[in-house]
Amino acid sequence: MNDRTELFTIGQLSRRTGLPVRTIRFWSDIDVIPPTARSAGGYRLYDAEALARLDLVRTLRELGLDLGTVGRILARQSTLAEVARAHAEALGTEIRTLQLRRAVLRSIARRNSTTEEMSVMNRLARLSAQERQRIIDDFVDRTFEGIDPDTPGAQIAHGMRQMPAELPDDPTPEQVDAWLELAELVGDASFGARVREMAVAGARSDGPAEAPRYDHEQVIEHAGRAVRAGVAPDSMEGQAILDRLVDPAVPTDERLRIADQMETFSDRRVERYWQLIGVLNDRPAFPPRVPDFEWFIAALRVPR
Repeated sequence: MNDRTELFTIGQLSRRTGLPVRTIRFWSDIDVIPPTARSAGGYRLYDAEALARLDLVRTLRELGLDLGTVGRILARQSTLAEVARAHAEALGTEIRTLQLRRAVLRSIARRNSTTEEMSVMNRLARLSAQERQRIIDDFVDRTFEGIDPDTPGAQIAHGMRQMPAELPDDPTPEQVDAWLELAELVGDASFGARVREMAVAGARSDGPAEAPRYDHEQVIEHAGRAVRAGVAPDSMEGQAILDRLVDPAVPTDERLRIADQMETFSDRRVERYWQLIGVLNDRPAFPPRVPDFEWFIAALRVPR
């Protein structure tokens, strides 16, 4: 007798395949591996085709398919290719979820977070791309409500909506932190009010569209160097630096007007918003510039 005609008991199938007897019996009970025949004593017997079918079921189960799906494949209600494609997509989603959880746990460990913070972080980080975008869109809609979208001050709204379509498959702790910090930032009413103040000012004729009496890049270069060197704005050296940025002949009232205008459009939290958006979109980091302009503003306000 050869394998083509030989019949096997459940115990013999177990020894050939290494599967537990109880597993084979359960699959047989639900007709995934129906018996080929029964012995005179009523024991279930299986032929070589059933043995091959058993190997296929084991393989499909190891790939994570549920028994219902396995049954449909064996009954040819679904092709293996169709099921494999759907299962691959499901596994991809599961992998991304696990990677995101890992990133959140790393962030929690680095932050030494409390239980409450951990819960909030996990909830926010696991939001879908659409849910994350909606949080940002709601913030932008509230902040820029009633402002003409064609005005210069309203152009910031478009940039502020630019969330990445998805967090990376394996987000870095920095990207998880960036999203959590961004969610906290847009939920702060005072931040929304500050952004709106900038947008409204930018929409007016006396906003940043007017030609300033200073060079933006020069401020970053010279005021930035003064900040790094610890030069006080009201010191003689600080005022000498200011004279390179603004003509010493500019009157006091004009200096104060420039300072007021610069103060309106300089905010560390707004700059932080752009930095966080950059981290999420995997853009090159840029150094903070607001401290340079804060130094410039303070220097302009020094009485002469």
